[in-house]
Amino acid sequence: MVRFLNPIFFSCLYIIFIQSLSVNATTLQSDIDVLEAFKTSIDPFSISTDSFLSSWDFNLDPCETTGASFLGILCTVPDVDTNSSGRIMEIDLEGDELEGFLTSSIGNLTELVSLNLGRNRFRGPMPETITNLRKLTSLQLYENFFSGSLVNGIGELTKLEILDVSNNRLSGSIPSSITSLRSLTQLDLSNNELTGKLPQLNGLWQLSSFDLSNNQIYGNLPQFPLKIKTLSLGHNLLSGHITPVHKLRHLRTLDLSDNRFSGGINKGIFMLPELSYANVSVNRFTVLEVVEFSDKESQLHTLDVHANRIHGHLPVNLISYPNLTEVNLGHNLFSGEIPSEYWPRLEFSWRSLNLEYNNLEGSVPRDLNRTLEGVQGSFEHNCLICPKGLQLCHGQRPASECHGGDHN
Repeated sequence: MVRFLNPIFFSCLYIIFIQSLSVNATTLQSDIDVLEAFKTSIDPFSISTDSFLSSWDFNLDPCETTGASFLGILCTVPDVDTNSSGRIMEIDLEGDELEGFLTSSIGNLTELVSLNLGRNRFRGPMPETITNLRKLTSLQLYENFFSGSLVNGIGELTKLEILDVSNNRLSGSIPSSITSLRSLTQLDLSNNELTGKLPQLNGLWQLSSFDLSNNQIYGNLPQFPLKIKTLSLGHNLLSGHITPVHKLRHLRTLDLSDNRFSGGINKGIFMLPELSYANVSVNRFTVLEVVEFSDKESQLHTLDVHANRIHGHLPVNLISYPNLTEVNLGHNLFSGEIPSEYWPRLEFSWRSLNLEYNNLEGSVPRDLNRTLEGVQGSFEHNCLICPKGLQLCHGQRPASECHGGDHN
């Protein structure tokens, strides 16, 4: 009997089916209200014609829209069986250069998984309601003008994997609740005005990258997650010894520069098998203990210990690191002669060697001029006897400041 049914009947049935899908896809009204409040909180003069926000036309439905409307928005797929509404699950307005405040109603987008407002001009505090976004896995608010403290309830966002609030004006201490974010893989709090001590972070066992550089954090180093690969704590007020770093066997990048660390840069640092970049400059270290590395898998290519208080002879064992290309030992209290083993390294592998402002003496090989093409660095302000024309050696200390002899 089906073959005798009028084709018009099937056409009508198809139209009804499509309309039913359209009804189901309608965005939840409370989510639309949030988007409207969000746009209202932005200075309209900062919304350029090519920004994603300029495409938000509320005569249309955000989750039904196709084409070039409501750019920067992604929605959940509605459940046809339950006649549910579409929900906003992602907002990405990175680099739109928007100026304004982040509305507190953002906390009503309870299905939001990712919020990226990086590289804009948002100002004022981060709304406390942001802690209502319990499904959030990525929160990126970097390069804005957010001020005030990092919200105390940040630990409620237990699904967060990426938290980047760098390059803002955040102040106050790091909330202890941040240690509850056990899913975090990337944490960037750099370039703010944060103070206080670092909480214990070893509970963030999945953390791979932590950047706290350019703040005002003080105190000793805590215990860090063992899986961490990048640790950037430069330009703070941290002090004490750096022994907690010795346990980080997966560490690749270490920056502890411009702090108040003291004691020794011990062999534990140099025995980290995956470490490729180590900057511990501008501190108060007095000892540099470089262990001979016989393992060809050592990845260290950059070592910067300049501007400390390290004394003794230059470490000969540096030549045992096959991938090392940049060495900065300047502005310390090293004495004695430059190891003769250094010169072949300058010819074949080291591309930068800084030894300036130490108490080094002895002669620099006369044929070094022919082997230093492309090598950068400086040996100035020592008591070295240098061949004429060697640019790296210009500006030695006057003979009156050395043990004797004419140091040209």
